[in-house]
This record gives sequence, C-alpha cells and structure tokens, in this order.
Amino acid sequence: MLLVRVGRRQRGTRSGVLFARAFASLLGLFAVAMQVYRLLPSQWDIDVSLPLHLSDLTWLVAVYALWTRRQWAYSLTYYWGLTLNPQAMITPALDAPGFPHVDFVDFWTQHILVVWAAIYLTWGLGLRPDWRSLATTAVVTVAWGVAVFGFNLVTGANYGFLNAKPNNPSLLDVMGPWPWYLAVEFAVGIAAWALITWPWTRSAGRSARRAEPAE
Repeated sequence: MLLVRVGRRQRGTRSGVLFARAFASLLGLFAVAMQVYRLLPSQWDIDVSLPLHLSDLTWLVAVYALWTRRQWAYSLTYYWGLTLNPQAMITPALDAPGFPHVDFVDFWTQHILVVWAAIYLTWGLGLRPDWRSLATTAVVTVAWGVAVFGFNLVTGANYGFLNAKPNNPSLLDVMGPWPWYLAVEFAVGIAAWALITWPWTRSAGRSARRAEPAE
C-alpha cells in the first residue's frame, strides 16, 4: 500500500511529520464539513445529526493521532478503525440512494480514510498496540456506551445501535435479542482486539529477548 511505503520512508523525518499532519488535516476538514452539513436546519434530525456514533469518535481520535502520535489516540484509532469501521462497511446502515448523494460520499470517505489512517500509523510510522492499549480502548468504549445509551433513552435516538438493532442486516442479527447482543458484541470485540494485539506483543517479546546480553 502506498501509504505504508510513504510512512516507512519518512519515519523520524520532518517530512514524515508534515505528511501525517496533512493527512490529519484532510480527514479533519472533510469530517467537519460533513458535520456542519448535518447540522443545517434542512438536514437536522436528532436521531442522526449528532456525532455520537463510534465511527464519529474514530475520525476525531484518528486526526489527533496523526497530528500528535499520542499512544492513547493511536490505540483507539487502531482498534476501532480496524475492526468496527470494516464491519460498518460490510453491512452499512445507510439510507442514502447512492453515489453521488452527499450522505453516501460522507459515509464511505470517512470510513475508508480512518482505516487508511490506522494502517498508516501502524505499518507506515511504526506505532504499535499493546495490552495496555487494549485496556484503554475497552474502558473508553464502555464509557462511551454508558453515556450514549443514556442519551438514547432520553431522546429516543439509537446512536451506536445500543438501544435497538439497525433496520439493515448486520452481525448483530446473530448475537441474540436486545439487550443480550450488547454483551455478546462487547465480548466478540474484546476477543478480536486481543487477536490483533497478540502478534505485536509476541514480536516485541522476541525482540527484547534477542537484545538481552549473553551471560
């Protein structure tokens, strides 16, 4: 992938910092423009207009991770971007008629750019997740879930599909009825995150052992 090659060539350089920040600016400006569009009086709908889905938070932390390379922001981008975003693209909850409708362009552009950001940060710039990263992501995800679930109860919205399954077919359909699918979804998510953490921690352990001086 071109982004990976660019990232590897620019690791530790000033041009690498500038490229990452240009990527952050592109993603951020596009997402902000789409958020402003959804807040227009002609588009406003409390059920869909607020940036409360995890995919909305993902682009926010991806922008911050690209700009600063802070580990916590990278962790959220890695786990959310490489598991939740692809799942959303496989079974999109999208009512737009298709290209070139603005909602269609918004959905696919943001989701694809976030996946690219996670790939670029990991395989391009060399950032790595660890078990602490997984724990941080799990805690933040639960906190988001509790807050948004409460918001949904008050407003009647269904952000994150925490209060009901989406109308379109999705993986939630095989996870049981509400509210049990929430627990199954979280357990499956943790298992998936563990699977994409383990190879990095295993390779890090091998590197540490190789670096130990012989007695």
